[in-house]
Amino acid sequence: MIVRPFPNRLQLITQPDHAHLAGRLMQHCVALASRPRRDSILHAIAEHDNGWIEEDAAPTVHPDTGGVIDFINAPIAVRHAVWPRGVARLAADPWTAALVAQHAVTVYDRYREDAAWTSFFSEMEIMRDALVTESGLARADLVADYIFVRLADLISLTFCLNWAEKQQVGEWIIRLSGTSVGVMPNPFGGAIIPIEITAREIPNEPYRSKEELRDALSRAKTVTLRGACSAL
Repeated sequence: MIVRPFPNRLQLITQPDHAHLAGRLMQHCVALASRPRRDSILHAIAEHDNGWIEEDAAPTVHPDTGGVIDFINAPIAVRHAVWPRGVARLAADPWTAALVAQHAVTVYDRYREDAAWTSFFSEMEIMRDALVTESGLARADLVADYIFVRLADLISLTFCLNWAEKQQVGEWIIRLSGTSVGVMPNPFGGAIIPIEITAREIPNEPYRSKEELRDALSRAKTVTLRGACSAL
């Protein structure tokens, strides 16, 4: 779950919805148009967070603060479980699944030296390498294609999380200004791409239990967040 806090309310965006937004944006990526594996790359972008479906359907609260637990602060066991599940769901297209496995390894790289994460990296790398072998392609091809998954993820996250901090991946710099995500160099041929995603709004207050949170969600208002992606 992505949690956008405001003084009197929280806006909750599911991880799969964020990924689908990323996929819609990258449909317009000029550099992807001529790539031989474009369809698999776009599929990986749009489905890279499908392993979070179960978690986002049953959100929980922090036992000490009563805050809604987001994807960043989810228990380690949850974060370890969502990625093998998500990769397995995409196994019909080994290249798509391999890209998502590579994403899992990449986004948690900061935990590489943490012993609690050793088994996670081992499992995901074994899955990734087997999928690359099954595809008949090379690791270098995976690295070259993966950069588009990470770019799409960061563009969408910048908007969904209302990130003020500059993000960078490869040659691209990403920065939010108001409701506009600027990217330099612009991957969309200079076009302005509309952003639209739905969120559920609940009061910004402590929740005593997951049942209390789910009751609030049952009464939540659905809002549409709009913006644009353009040149920085």
